[in-house]
Amino acid sequence: MFNKQRILSFRTIVVITLLVLNIIIANAAWYKNPELFWFLIFTFPLLVVALYDIIQTKHAVIRNYPVIGHFRYFFESIGPELRQYFFESDLAGKPFNRRQRSIVYQRAKNEKQTVAFGMQANPSAPGFEWVAHSIYPVTIQEKDLRVMIGNSQCSQPYSASIYNIGAMSYGSLSKTAIAALNQGAKLGGFAHNTGEGGISEHHLCGGDLIWQIGTGYFGCRNADGRFDAAAFKKNATRTAVKMIELKLSQGAKPGHGGILPASKNTEEIAAIRLVEPGTTVHSPTRHAEFNSPVSMLEFLIKLRFLSGGKPVGFKLCIGDKDEFDALCRAIAMTGLTPDFITVDGAEGGTGAAPLEFTDNIGMPLYDALSFVKQTVDKYGLSRDIKLIAAGKIITGFDMLKAMALGASACYSARGMMMSLGCIQALICDSGNCPVGVATQNPALYKGLHPAAKKVRVASFHSKTIDATREMMEACGFSNIASVVPSKFFRRINEKETESFEKIYFSQQQVVEKKVLLAI
Repeated sequence: MFNKQRILSFRTIVVITLLVLNIIIANAAWYKNPELFWFLIFTFPLLVVALYDIIQTKHAVIRNYPVIGHFRYFFESIGPELRQYFFESDLAGKPFNRRQRSIVYQRAKNEKQTVAFGMQANPSAPGFEWVAHSIYPVTIQEKDLRVMIGNSQCSQPYSASIYNIGAMSYGSLSKTAIAALNQGAKLGGFAHNTGEGGISEHHLCGGDLIWQIGTGYFGCRNADGRFDAAAFKKNATRTAVKMIELKLSQGAKPGHGGILPASKNTEEIAAIRLVEPGTTVHSPTRHAEFNSPVSMLEFLIKLRFLSGGKPVGFKLCIGDKDEFDALCRAIAMTGLTPDFITVDGAEGGTGAAPLEFTDNIGMPLYDALSFVKQTVDKYGLSRDIKLIAAGKIITGFDMLKAMALGASACYSARGMMMSLGCIQALICDSGNCPVGVATQNPALYKGLHPAAKKVRVASFHSKTIDATREMMEACGFSNIASVVPSKFFRRINEKETESFEKIYFSQQQVVEKKVLLAI
């Protein structure tokens, strides 16, 4: 450890050394070689920095160790990059490890996707998961796995891919990223969720849209921030818009409103969101148009009517189970039935959120999905309401797990970002995304070329669907409905494993299902 005297000596040594060095160089340049003055360009600023470091009081490390103390902050700033590129193992890294990121990149680029020399994961470790294959594999003729969304109350049902682009707004993502995603959706025949930021011209590149309506009613609001039916109808009746999703909450920050800073509220974004440009816009924590399960359902049915009969649904991260139970009870009692429910896991989220909300609020996806499935089953709503799962779904196995727990389709937001070239820099909220995905800086987003990236988005989707279908065939699942939780397993400890059926569903339901299958 350095004592006070040694620290003072270090400060003195640094300053004296730099001072003497500058005097020697200046003297030599004056009397012998004028070209040596160029060295002062480097040495004199160092002397100034050292003197300032000693005077400043903000950083103790820099004050105690002038000049070299700056290296501490420099290496801290590039710590994530150093870990990611040099020290991280294939199974390390959060929220997605290197192996997960690599499979996205490989599928997006249509490169080799196989691995050699066996698994790297430890199958004996608690948490390890697998699915039981069949000695009688099947062949699925359908190349593009799809599901029809829309019940009898819906006049324009939509045939959706089982894998779609999750909610990401223009403003959070750059215009080139949004355009590339939408063009990729068009190329691959899947849907693009707009996020709550409204529909921009960059969303209208030919891809199918799921228009998300949040608490700010962006794109369908009046001057007071309340819902505007005329503005909604204008956008909802666009040919590109296939479904309407009402966002109650999201996995990254359930129960927390968003903020659009004045600096990001450009003329273009303000026109899209129907807000005043150059002002800070707050998204409320809750909707102003309803305050009860029944009034929410009435609002949803209003959206269906205004859209011309397109599928409507709502998205939420499960919190209070009783509230969701009451919502399903209201659906059963009133007959006001949405076409789909999107279940967002607490582990989801592409943008910025407070640490406590990200880490400690909301139910994880698989717990939430199984609960929602059991609840809609309890009230006899499963025939009319499709479930969509969102939250860290990037592989075929991820999708099959979600489907085993009740999902009919899935969203991927971060997976699609990585197909665009996202490197998981973890600075989405800084505006300095190095690959031009999550930024409004023209110098950065112009580096993302939609014509090239759209192919990668479509390829990632296509290859992931192929992998899902191949897994289904290997396991004897002839269609989505035949994907059951009893075939999926998780190691509980070194000696025990349990099926998803036993982990996530009540024993009573397990018995009932077995009776139905026997019949």
